[in-house]
Amino acid sequence: MRAPRVAIIGAGPAGIYAADILTKEHESATVDIFDRLPAPYGLVRYGVAPDHPRIKEIVKALRRVLSGDRIRFIGNVDYGTDVDLERLQQHYDAVIFSTGASSDRPLEIPGIDLPGSYGAADFVSWYDGHPDAPRDWPLTAKSVAVIGAGNVALDVARMLAKPADEQLTTEIPDNVYQGLALNEATDVHVFARRGPAQLKFTPMEFRELSHSPSVDVIVEPEGFEIDEAGQAAINASKSTKLVVNTLLKYLDTEPTGAPHRIHIHLCQAPVEVLGEDAVTGLRTERTEFVGDGNVRGTGETIDWDVQAVYRAVGYYSSPLQNVPFDDARGVVPNEAGRVLDESGEPIAATYVTGWIKRGPVGLIGHTKSDASETIRCLLEDLPSLVAPAVDDEDALLRHLLDSGVDVTLWDDWERLDAQEIALGAGAGRERVKIVSREDMIAAGRAHAEQVAS
Repeated sequence: MRAPRVAIIGAGPAGIYAADILTKEHESATVDIFDRLPAPYGLVRYGVAPDHPRIKEIVKALRRVLSGDRIRFIGNVDYGTDVDLERLQQHYDAVIFSTGASSDRPLEIPGIDLPGSYGAADFVSWYDGHPDAPRDWPLTAKSVAVIGAGNVALDVARMLAKPADEQLTTEIPDNVYQGLALNEATDVHVFARRGPAQLKFTPMEFRELSHSPSVDVIVEPEGFEIDEAGQAAINASKSTKLVVNTLLKYLDTEPTGAPHRIHIHLCQAPVEVLGEDAVTGLRTERTEFVGDGNVRGTGETIDWDVQAVYRAVGYYSSPLQNVPFDDARGVVPNEAGRVLDESGEPIAATYVTGWIKRGPVGLIGHTKSDASETIRCLLEDLPSLVAPAVDDEDALLRHLLDSGVDVTLWDDWERLDAQEIALGAGAGRERVKIVSREDMIAAGRAHAEQVAS
């Protein structure tokens, strides 16, 4: 049997797990993991709030995988621009796409495109120091609405409510700290369309919402309803029960008079962002349960005086060049990870894993089972796959370098990583992120020159 070479597009957890499983299941397989950013780790580096270092601990396990002998990280390579599917298929037995979901799912209500209305994904990219995000963020609104009932909504609310100085123990870059220091928000209103039992918060993250001494969490009693389906969900899920118990504690706790407040509003569905030239308010409609856990509008609306609106209603994957895409679901059509063409037939040697495969649901750890399924299909298909036309495993890398692509490899990342840690040590922090793409590339290489001298 030949030693298969596999290309994975996307160096987040989904792609890294796939590489790990493949190299464990096949003793001679080699993997090149490409990413459009100079650094690996995807969602862990650019999607987890900076004040949640516990979640970032997963990097230790991902790092062990990427430093393996048969896995190669190739960063700062943009699929569709620097390399396409046809060229990849000339060099690899199979291609796996694990590009995740980095855009905001649209919310089709009037006024959603007004200045002052933002997607949560864009805000997360800013405060996480994503190189493609703007360096500044307007934080002049005193009262803010956050639409959504998941962890991203909590992250956005917390980042808007916590004082900037409380973030100085985290890895936020200086431009983010300076932006948060100018934040004028005192009240953040989180709106959920359904009731307590339907919230998608994880219990620990919901409890952490009140850990800042500068923030009161206020659950508004209107809409605090649990129908039979909701009670069944509470009885069936320990996580749901813990979330509801936390809600009840917040409901029973008197505000301390803290300078910042996060208000939780249940059974309120957004129907319109108000304003002409900029956001001046949010209109919501009171909802009621219909008996199965779903809700319907009552016709009763409320106008909330807010000057900014953040929608956290889900992420959405971006289409990939020369790969089928389901616009409605925001995924690549597939069966168990095998990419399907328009007629529903598998496309040879082309696979997906992670959110681009199943949609942006579940926690980071859930991508392991996703990757296992995809790799199982790839290994089943391996005997029928056509060997790549190019036998030289370094040929594509040479082509990218000859084409002027400023490729970053694992050693470059380790130098950049060391530089960020050194910057953090100077400020009494674990790390300080370097933000711009150019600075990320230059910092690692400059550090190497300093060590060499």
